[in-house]
Amino acid sequence: MSKYAGEEVLVVPRALLEEIGMFQGIRTEGIEAAMAKLLDPAKHFFMDRGAAEEDPSHKQLIPYCVFRCGDRILHYTRGKSGGESRLHAKISVGVGGHINPVDTGDGRTGPEAYLAAVAREIEEELVMAGKYKETIIALLNDESNPVGQVHLGVVHLIELENDEVTSNEDALSDLGFSTLTDLRGPLFERLETWSQHCILHLAGA
Repeated sequence: MSKYAGEEVLVVPRALLEEIGMFQGIRTEGIEAAMAKLLDPAKHFFMDRGAAEEDPSHKQLIPYCVFRCGDRILHYTRGKSGGESRLHAKISVGVGGHINPVDTGDGRTGPEAYLAAVAREIEEELVMAGKYKETIIALLNDESNPVGQVHLGVVHLIELENDEVTSNEDALSDLGFSTLTDLRGPLFERLETWSQHCILHLAGA
């Protein structure tokens, strides 16, 4: 049996990304139009995750939520209980995960199902005491490694009211906040590649 236990994940054909405009790294232009195409129910579907992880002709759509409180960014170390073994022990500033059929409950499709997945992932992974403001700021694509070749990130910036945040999952260990200066400096080489792209973008690099 697949290590993903039959999990199904939302994917878009690579051809759709090419239609929107293939890019490497962070893309901030035309996000609204791109999201409208990516979240069109006629242009995406669910696929067995085990197959999707080995199929670069499709991209798994991943909400990647970056939490900021003042001038500090939330980060954590990916534990072994996380679903992607290729990222274990890496530091990440992104919280999120795959979109699954459960997110289409109550007849949700397209953007509604996507936003339900974002809310579910945040609730599953973090406990937050305060309110927050959420904005989609970029798309993220990294063809430089096998993980990136089969995933497409949607970067959400979450502005926190306070830093009272704790981990709700073993997969998120050593949770803490650091400044962009530290994340661009001594911690940078330990960051997973998606997080490196996000930190450079937020730092204006």
